Amino acid sequence: MAIIVNLDVMMAKRKMSLNELSEKVGLTLSNLSILKTGKAKAIRFSTLNLICKILECQPSDILEFKND
Repeated sequence: MAIIVNLDVMMAKRKMSLNELSEKVGLTLSNLSILKTGKAKAIRFSTLNLICKILECQPSDILEFKND
């Protein structure tokens, strides 16, 4: 079982760069990059809430469950 992070897909759909999202969310580039590449172990709901608000999407647009 795995959680797939589709943040890069949503950023591409919204034509938003990692730098721009980083500034708007208030996360460092390195932390946002860790999340984007799927290497993050956790995410705060407040961070997920801000990302969804800025990208105008739902959490399910960013996080996906895949059953191996």
